This record gives sequence, structure tokens and C-alpha cells, in this order.
Amino acid sequence: MKDIYILAIESSCDETSIAIVKNGKEVISQITNTQIEYFKEIGGVVPEMASRMHADNIFYVYEEVLKKSQMTICDIDAIAVTQGPGLIGSLIVGVNFAKTLAMLHDKPLIGVNHLKAHIYAVNLENEMKFPHLSLIISGGHTELIYLEENMSFKKIGQTLDDAVGESYDKVARLLSLGYPGGPKIDKLANMGEATYDLPMPKNDNTLDFSFSGLKSACFNMVNSNKMKGIAINKENFAASFQNVIVNTLLNKFKLAYDMYDIEQCSIVGGVSANSKIREEFNKKYNNLIIPSMNYTTDNAAMIGSIAYHMYLNNEFSDILMFDANVSEKI
Repeated sequence: MKDIYILAIESSCDETSIAIVKNGKEVISQITNTQIEYFKEIGGVVPEMASRMHADNIFYVYEEVLKKSQMTICDIDAIAVTQGPGLIGSLIVGVNFAKTLAMLHDKPLIGVNHLKAHIYAVNLENEMKFPHLSLIISGGHTELIYLEENMSFKKIGQTLDDAVGESYDKVARLLSLGYPGGPKIDKLANMGEATYDLPMPKNDNTLDFSFSGLKSACFNMVNSNKMKGIAINKENFAASFQNVIVNTLLNKFKLAYDMYDIEQCSIVGGVSANSKIREEFNKKYNNLIIPSMNYTTDNAAMIGSIAYHMYLNNEFSDILMFDANVSEKI
């Protein structure tokens, strides 16, 4: 069978990432331009600024990817791009760039769901096995997805309010730790002990999550201590918060795992980089895959991985009708 080369574009938030992926598994080249250092200074992503920076950077990233791969656009079989979900301005930059390439060079266009692509990051370093259970945890999403077979997605659980990554960022801001909050809380938590009594959110037998109550409890506890003149031990508070998050994820994941016939499972998305989550889940599941750091955060290689399967299934997009879709869901 002929090798298939996908040029993939990811611009859903604050990473301008382009990759060339062979047969859905081999990353020929990938360049990711991150805006994180810029947004650290202002405490979070500003959508309008993010989209402008995507527009400034995307062509240079594209040129660098081709140069690094020693390939030309003529060697590419299809163009894939994140269609959604994400920040609408950021998505539009990637989508319009992909449409332009597809039209100029007469290449088929593949619109990719960002969340499904996170799951297929597993395939870049491992062979996905089915039935498969995946926990997606990121700044904007917390979802449990069951795949009975390749490319069959069934959402079986989701957050009813805040995403786990958003909760990390908000609590980090509460503790004046800066942005992004996840790595900072993770680092502090490893230096502390879980001495603060925080509630376990949505501790029931459903597969849905809720983190707004935990976030509110953190705010109330910190503010109450401030009014009493009691200093918060940030290391212990971070450990307490992270302990609740990890146990919540473990409990919901186990419920789903026991409910379905599972051959392999995975944790994907930016928050799967968390050291405590990796440690505790790896202790309990010997059939667990967590992508390496290169493919945990937003990246174009994961877009190319799932796009390969869409290519084989002839799931192409109409270039003239194609547009960004911020409400794209599994």
C-alpha cells in the first residue's frame, strides 16, 4: 500500500503547530510555536492576541516544517486542520491557511475534531487497541470517551461545569502562582502534604464530573483564612487540591472501566502531563497509555494521526463550505 503523508495544522488555542505525519504514526517533522511565555506576563490567554500571533507565525512554521522534512508540498497527500473546538479566532487562522494550501495545490482537505485527535495521539508511539477507554483532561475539557472499535467514539462522561485544567489555573491564580497554573500547582504539591480538608466533588456513581464546587471551596477557605490573619501553606494547599483532583479522576475512571469491556485505556490532553496523575494511574492500570510530553499538549502530529484514518475512510471536507466550528463536539 502507498504511504500516505498528511500535512497537519493545529491552532485551536495558543500553539501554532504544523507537522507532517506518515501513515498516521510516523512524525516526519513537527514545529510548534508556543505563545505561553508571552501570556505568562498577563496571566492567561487573550483570544484576540492569540489569533494575531497565529497569523504572524503560521507561514514561517509551515516553511520550517517542509525544510526540516526535506519534502515539498507536492509530496503531501492531504491537508488536515483542527476545525474545533477551540478559540474561534485561533481556529479561523489555521482553517483559512489550510483551505488556501488545499486550493492552491489541489489537495484534499480534512477537518479534524481536536478532542478526537488527542485520543489518537496514543497511536503516535503505541498501537491503539480496542475496546478503548480514554480520559481527556485539558484546560477546556474533561471527558470520558469509549471506543468499541477504531474511529468509533462514544462520550460516556463529561464535566457539568468547569474543566479540570481550568480549575488548576483558577486555584493557581488564587494562590498567586501565575499562569499556567497546572505545572505550578503540581510542583508545589510534590513539596507539601494534603492537610487541608477540601470536598470531593460529585462523589457519586455517575460518570460525570463537576469541579465548580471544589473551586468555590478553595476560594472560601483561602479568603476565610485571610480574614482571620492565618497564612495559607501553599505547598500543603496545592497538595490538598491536587489530591482531591486525582482521586476524583481515579474514581470516575474506575467506574467507567468496570462498566465496559476494556482492552486498553489512555489519558490524554494537557493535564495528563501532571506527575501525580501519571503516577497514580500507572500504579492501577497496566494497560494504560499516556502520550509523551511532545504529544500531550496541543500539537499537529495528533491531528495528522487521526486524519490518516479519515483519509482512508474518504472523510474529506468541502473546501468551499468548510469553516471553523467552535462548538465541535464528540
